[in-house]
Amino acid sequence: MSSEILDNRGRGQAGWSWPSVHPEGRKFVLLAAVLSAFCAYMAWETLAWPLGGLVLCIAAFFRDPHRVTPRGDNLIVAPADGLITLIQKVDPPRELMMDDGSGVPGLPAGPVTRISIFMSVFDVHINRAPIGGTVRRVVYIPGRYMNADLDKASEENERQHILIERGDGQKIAFTQIAGLVARRIVPFVKPGDMVAAGQRIGLIRFGSRVDVYLPAGTEPQVLMGQKTVAGETVLAVAGQQPLIEGVSQ
Repeated sequence: MSSEILDNRGRGQAGWSWPSVHPEGRKFVLLAAVLSAFCAYMAWETLAWPLGGLVLCIAAFFRDPHRVTPRGDNLIVAPADGLITLIQKVDPPRELMMDDGSGVPGLPAGPVTRISIFMSVFDVHINRAPIGGTVRRVVYIPGRYMNADLDKASEENERQHILIERGDGQKIAFTQIAGLVARRIVPFVKPGDMVAAGQRIGLIRFGSRVDVYLPAGTEPQVLMGQKTVAGETVLAVAGQQPLIEGVSQ
């Protein structure tokens, strides 16, 4: 189903299939499988069975399912699978606003809406571009490994900012944040790269969070407590400010 056009009037073909394992995780799957096979060969069953289970767990963590990304000039899609735990008005990170010497302006100063998506170890951990455009900044910042669900994790944890600019100049930024268990943020893109909305741009290993900074004058079309699907869930439509309420049930 990769790169196939589907629509809301029945065009295209869809069917369930086993998700592949992302290349970033295959070496870990292979290592665990070799250790499990060696222990089985040595008749160390107390180690072989747990390692066999570990193979399945690692493969599940690095699963990379296909996604169908809605098209639209002003759509902003979720960059991560997970639970929306925070929606707040904040100033963008300094690293996304300051002059970085590239000649390309960063985000303008002033409060914007930040949506925080918490990714548990059970979620898909491949992150995707919220809009299509040119990657203008990729800024890695070392830090701590506090619970990624905490508000202050945005400023104190290890993190990586990515800024994407559309052809019309609209900029969207998001931040990959390491958590208690996560110990590595892996980027797939660099400044100057062209990306499509929903394209894979990186991953965070073993539980983490992604913050999305909406442009001024834009409010989310998702709710606190809602689950998002990377590359598919529409977080917002640029320039629209609807009030949306929901009921937990």
